[in-house]
Amino acid sequence: MTYKVSFRPEAEADVFALYQYIAGEAGHKRAGDYIDRIEAACMKLAIFPMRGIARDDLEPGVRMLSFESRVVILYRVEDDRVRIARLFYAGRDYKALFKRDDRK
Repeated sequence: MTYKVSFRPEAEADVFALYQYIAGEAGHKRAGDYIDRIEAACMKLAIFPMRGIARDDLEPGVRMLSFESRVVILYRVEDDRVRIARLFYAGRDYKALFKRDDRK
């Protein structure tokens, strides 16, 4: 079974903010390449969505995938869909930030 992968608006905003940050530090090419790799990792969840670690301590049904040891991807598997909930970069306190997020 192949799942449909989608990004919640908060996750889309996270990706955009990450792009802006990297572009400011290292240029648009490097930022674009990095975001492409993140999006490819997310899209691979369409084939094997349960590979991430279950993080029911954050909220029931939440799974976590680490990307290149720098990004935490939080997502849910719902029926035939994978919903990317949030992406947190480089040491941000994702546990506290995700729990404060009212629009999960």
